[in-house]
This record gives sequence, structure tokens and C-alpha cells, in this order.
Amino acid sequence: MIRFIAHYGIHFIVPILIAFYFYKDNKFWVAIILLLGILIDVDHILANPMFDPDRCSINFHPLHSYWAIGAYTILFTFKKTRIIGLALLIHILADTVDCLFIRSVF
Repeated sequence: MIRFIAHYGIHFIVPILIAFYFYKDNKFWVAIILLLGILIDVDHILANPMFDPDRCSINFHPLHSYWAIGAYTILFTFKKTRIIGLALLIHILADTVDCLFIRSVF
């Protein structure tokens, strides 16, 4: 249960909190963009099985690869693409936390 709350809390609650705290003028649109970071999970359709609760997504799926994470970090460094990069990095953070739960005993 803790794993579920941590993973999906980062996917859905953290983006809203960031948007409302740091982007007060455009909080609604920033929240939408940050929440859309979940769309990189489209690469799960390439996996067999598509969903495996005990599989770590990081460096398994193409949009979760170390190369992709590097690209997301570069997007985050530029002002014009910062929110998109942040959305993607929040998604990677959520999946990293999920991987930590998979690899450890709670």
C-alpha cells in the first residue's frame, strides 16, 4: 500500500503541488502539462507482458532509458522547455521510487 501511495502520489499529487506553489500565475495549465508527463508510459505497449508489477521501468522501456532521462534533463535546463522537462523528470522520479520498493523489502 505504501508503494502504491508513493508511486501514484508522485505521479499525480506532486505535479499539482509544484504547479500551485511555484507557478501561481499559470497554475492550471502548468498542472495539466506536469500531469501529462504520464504519457511517456506509452512505451509500455512495447513490453511483453505490457504490465509487470515487479519490473523496474527505469532503463527497461525506451522512454525510461538513461539516454531519455538525459534528454529530459536537458529539456529541464532551458527556460522554454523547462515545464516539459520537469514533467518528464517527475515521472522518472515516481518510477525510480517504485523501483526502490521492488528492490527492497518493506
